[in-house]
Parts: sequence; structure tokens; C-alpha cells
Amino acid sequence: MLNYRDELDKMPSYDGVEKNYRIKVNANECTLSLPPLVEERVMNRLAHVAFNRYPNEEYYSLVEQIAKNFSVDDEQIILGGGSSEIIEKVFHAFGGAGKKVVFPQPSFSMYKIYAKAAESEGIPFDLDENFNLDVDAFIKKIREVNANLAVVCNPNNPTGNVLSPAQVEKIAASIDCAFLLDEAYVEFYGRSAVNLVAKYPNLLVARTFSKAYGLAGARVGYMIAQREVTRMVNKTFMPYHLNSLSLVTADIVYQMRDEFVPRLHMIVAERKRMAERLQKLSGVEIFPSETNFILFRTTRAAELKDYLETLDIGIRYFSPNAFGLKNCLRLSIGTRMENDEVFSAIKNFLEAV
Repeated sequence: MLNYRDELDKMPSYDGVEKNYRIKVNANECTLSLPPLVEERVMNRLAHVAFNRYPNEEYYSLVEQIAKNFSVDDEQIILGGGSSEIIEKVFHAFGGAGKKVVFPQPSFSMYKIYAKAAESEGIPFDLDENFNLDVDAFIKKIREVNANLAVVCNPNNPTGNVLSPAQVEKIAASIDCAFLLDEAYVEFYGRSAVNLVAKYPNLLVARTFSKAYGLAGARVGYMIAQREVTRMVNKTFMPYHLNSLSLVTADIVYQMRDEFVPRLHMIVAERKRMAERLQKLSGVEIFPSETNFILFRTTRAAELKDYLETLDIGIRYFSPNAFGLKNCLRLSIGTRMENDEVFSAIKNFLEAV
């Protein structure tokens, strides 16, 4: 008989199995691949990868770039398999039996899973009916439960709304425990809190190449924190946990990040255009977004999701049991042509007698 770890059968899991839709706007991915100049440079660099060597040089080349950009020391940077791996390791670093982690809900669904995996008690804090975070009440909750870690996704997934830098700083200044700020979508918002790391030893900022830079398939992210924090969190990672191919690709992408600025502007402009059009549809409630997606509510959400699937369009539908997300759909921003087709399909369905 096989003896599994206690409670493993009760662990929640993340369902990552997805259909390859003709138009895929359900996963918050970048709809475009690399810009041509970037792709050319990446392919040329990959031709010279030393596959027989561990990825030390590639790892520290990217670390140096990121550190230089944010004017911090190399020792303040940790790289991971997307920001997801970094977040998981932070939960392990500050979690454990009897430890408590506080995070808003609805937010990134993996927080609950990471808390469980770290044998910690995950304590969700409810957002209000408009998905806003009551910062004072959040701080109070963190103090009341004597939390070891607080986590905020900013901008928030799946709601799209944000905390201001002043609100982020208020949290960091008002709590004694570690404070992880998940900035996976910050490039679409433009207001990072990385500059606060120098002032607050408890602040850790995680970011990713998956969204703004379209490297979801490469799985590369990074964290910025004070040196003592990164020294301890680093202990939770396995040796050589990132491969050379992903590191080289991310290194070139970061060198050429200015090439991505026009598409960031395009995505933001398309998000605004789509939100304005959807807002005009009867029975549709749009929530403000500073990301590459829009959350909206309609009483016909489940039917609409099924209808879009008949057109080979994938959209994110939330379970009726998901806190605060009943009758909600999340729409990632695609190209202008994709957006027009998706909008027309939504409009036709909702206006059909």
C-alpha cells in the first residue's frame, strides 16, 4: 500500500488543462508573440547556448540587468519559474505549521493552494461588492490574527482594480509581518511599488515576464526585496531551478523591453475601447481594470460562455461558488480583430430575443 503525505488528498488543485480555442481570451495571456526584432535576437542567442553547462552565467546576466534597472544590488533579486514559483517559495519561507497568511478574496486562486501546501492557515479577507480593499480593515485583520505573511495582488486578478502606491505604503508601514506584493500586471498600470523596498524591510515585490512580455511559455519571473529577505527566501529554491533556454530568452527580452512599449499601449487602448463598448450593452456590469483583461457581470454568464465556445472562443467563467464572482466573466484583451469578433458575438447573444 502506498502511503501518501497526510492531507494530500484534501489539497486543492489548479486546473491548467485548456482547449486550444480559435480565439483564446480566457487566460490573461499576451495575444501576440515576440516582436520580430526580439524574436530574431532570441533565436540567434539560443544557437549559442551551452547545453552541457548549468545556467549560472545566464541566471546572473538577467539578475544584473534587473538590478541595474531598479538601482538595487544584485543580491536583492531572485529569479523563479514565473512569479508563481516565487510566490510559492515565499509562502514556504514565511509559512509552516501554525503560521497564518492573509490575502484578499477574490484574488489569485493559487494563494489558497500555496498556503495549504506550506501547511499554513490561509485567511481570506473579503473585498467589498465593488472589489475594493478596505486597507484599514485589512491591516486590522493582519494584526488581529498575528499573521506571518500578508499578500496583495496589485493590480488584482481577476477583478482588475488597484491600490494606489500610497495605500500599498500604508500597509507596509502598518504591519510587522512580511508583505508580498504581487505585481504580475503592473506594466499595464504603470505604478509600481518597487521603490518602497528600500524603505520597508518587510516588503517583497514579485513580477513576471508572462503578461506584458508574452513569455508565459518560458516561465520566468523575479522578486525584489532587501538583501536579508532574499538570502532567506533563496533557501527554499532548488539548485539550478531555471533552465538556460528560458533565461536566455528573458535576458534578451529585458534588454529589448522598449520594443514592447507600443503593444502595451495597444493593449491598454483596446481594453478601454472594449470596456466602453461592453458598458453600453443592456444587463452588463463592467468593473474598472488596469490590466490586460476586463471583468464583467451578466445574469446570462454561463449561457454566454457556452455560446462563445460554440464559436470556438474561450472566455473565463467563474464557478457560482467563487466568492463575489457569481455571474462574472473575465475577458483577456486580444488583437483589435479578435476583440471586434468577441464583442460582436457577445452583443449578438445578449440582444437575441
